[in-house]
Amino acid sequence: MPQRRTAALAGRVTDWSADEGLLPQPTGPLRPGLANSVKAAQNRRMATVTVPPVSMEADSQPLAGMLWMFASGLSFVGVNVFVKIFGQGLPAAESAFLRFGFGLLFLLPLAPAFLRQRPSRRVMAEIWARGGLHAVGVICWFYAMTAIPLQEVTAINYLTPIYVTLGAAVFFGERLAMRRIAAILVAIIGVMVILRPGVREVEPGHLAMLTTTACFGASFLFAKRLSEEMNPALVVAWMSVTVTLLLAPLAFMNWVQPSLAELGGMAVVAGCATFGHYAMTRAFRLAPVSVTQPVTFLQLIWATLIGAVAFGEAADIWVVVGAAMIISAVAYVTLREARLKRGQTPLGVTESS
Repeated sequence: MPQRRTAALAGRVTDWSADEGLLPQPTGPLRPGLANSVKAAQNRRMATVTVPPVSMEADSQPLAGMLWMFASGLSFVGVNVFVKIFGQGLPAAESAFLRFGFGLLFLLPLAPAFLRQRPSRRVMAEIWARGGLHAVGVICWFYAMTAIPLQEVTAINYLTPIYVTLGAAVFFGERLAMRRIAAILVAIIGVMVILRPGVREVEPGHLAMLTTTACFGASFLFAKRLSEEMNPALVVAWMSVTVTLLLAPLAFMNWVQPSLAELGGMAVVAGCATFGHYAMTRAFRLAPVSVTQPVTFLQLIWATLIGAVAFGEAADIWVVVGAAMIISAVAYVTLREARLKRGQTPLGVTESS
């Protein structure tokens, strides 16, 4: 809906709308002389400044966005699969170091812009804090992928957006409405259904995966702040550099000489992860989150099938039930956020802009 402001123009209320070139449109009759003056002024401004309405709906390509998100999901499942295959004989810190080390090769085109940066001390502190959190999360993630079934790794990983929501409320002061709180409680119950403490043993891999989602959630919050200070591509570059440097001493403390197959496997992991992030970015550019988000939940189906066929992992119906609860909570929070963002339009911009 167009935003409305009161303007001191013969005591009338005017509408400000992108559809009208950001110019005030009188809603009531004006004196003939004043009306002609206003009309002439508008014509002069329209002749020199044209602000066409921007429509995300018109530019939206839902099918293309879904296909890119489909490719992104397959890539991230590929990360899990190749780590499970080639990371069994390597310490988690070493596997993670190799993955990020190879990943730096994909960022070489950003090197000139990266080297020209001069971040402030505050920004550098946030960069390194994010790198530390992400490094811990990656180590735990790589360990979990070799310790528990792919189905459970994927299901618990859906918790990350819930941590982001909680962190935004705690650190950014974002208000948690009752419906959001209810969604978070549903997600927590979903985790309990997956883990079933007291019914079965909660393994170190499960705890590692819970740590991963918390660390990644905090990392995303830092990324949100840093993206306001620098180009998002450079935010990714800084994360890759800091995580690699922080993982290096941990990897060399317990270094195991990798085979050529293991090196190749970690290179493939780096490629899958890089392409997965690229495809996700493309998906978000082409279609609204309400279209692309449901596609990400296919990862659980693929992980379950691959785990059963390739690794002989029995599908657990309780994991499916718990994951469905988490997915429902995440979907609700995500879609509601998308609706709120469409509703909170700036002055002169309509919801269709």
